[in-house]
Amino acid sequence: MSRPVGMPAAIAGELRHNWGWLLALGVLLLMLGIVALVDSVVATVTSALVFGWILLLAGIIEGVQTFRHRGSGHLLLHALNAVLAVVVGFMLLRNPLAGAVVMTLLLAIYFVVGGVFRIVAGWGVHAPGRGWVILNGIVTLVLGVLIWAQWPASGLWVIGLFIGIDLIVVGWSQVMTALAVRSLPMQI
Repeated sequence: MSRPVGMPAAIAGELRHNWGWLLALGVLLLMLGIVALVDSVVATVTSALVFGWILLLAGIIEGVQTFRHRGSGHLLLHALNAVLAVVVGFMLLRNPLAGAVVMTLLLAIYFVVGGVFRIVAGWGVHAPGRGWVILNGIVTLVLGVLIWAQWPASGLWVIGLFIGIDLIVVGWSQVMTALAVRSLPMQI
């Protein structure tokens, strides 16, 4: 099989060389997606808790760095950002269910924007399996619109459900891309 038109030889060779990693990533994402679908409420609460811990730790680290480097400027902005991250992280850890409702709206925005970007990327790159990338973008865009339409009523379960669906579609597109680039010639 020859390299696709418009794909630089170096990129085609790199994809062919790493097709096994793409396949492994795709399978892992498929498995994580199935777990999230099985219990979407737990996946939703877990995502709120993980995000809370990330914010809390990031805020603490930024706070320490702010005072360690207080002479470098923007002390007030860094200190306020650190406090905001700690407060929001703490709030998510104290009440992950309420945080999930807020995160539902943010997830809707993420899926809409991410879906559009995936469609554009798939359309613009002439690589094997690009149809799967475009399909992935369409599904992600539709999920974002559906979240937005049901918000806030379904804020407890929709995050886990849609993350599961998105992980499955992303995983499947990675598997299909890996299988497509596997047949590219190793030396171009």
